[in-house]
Amino acid sequence: MPPLLPLSRSSACTALLKPTIRRLGPIPFQPRRSLASTHPSDVSEHPSPDTASHESHYDPPTGWLFGVPPGEKYKEEGWEKTWVWGFWGSLAFGVVAYAYKPDTSIQTWALEEARRRLEAEGILPDPDDEEKK
Repeated sequence: MPPLLPLSRSSACTALLKPTIRRLGPIPFQPRRSLASTHPSDVSEHPSPDTASHESHYDPPTGWLFGVPPGEKYKEEGWEKTWVWGFWGSLAFGVVAYAYKPDTSIQTWALEEARRRLEAEGILPDPDDEEKK
């Protein structure tokens, strides 16, 4: 292998980029769409006024709570009962699971480990021995 000659920074970059530039070749021309307008220039691509939904989506207030007039009974939809039972049931399950989850904190482990080691060395009396006496 021939010895490497020190190259200046610019000549090193040029030497590295020349093979890459030669392999890429000329970049084909790609026309760009103007950013000023996002609408197509051809009018035939627009839907007719009959099919376009540019009407107002605003429901004017009626003054009634949830849109139910006074004196009428609210009619439940099919999904509401399933949603309510699913939401509150999963919340109750989560609360019970959180209440009964095992204590895996590092503080609890360290306290138990320290107590076990002190009992093994005889520094701390074994609480089971006192109960047996």
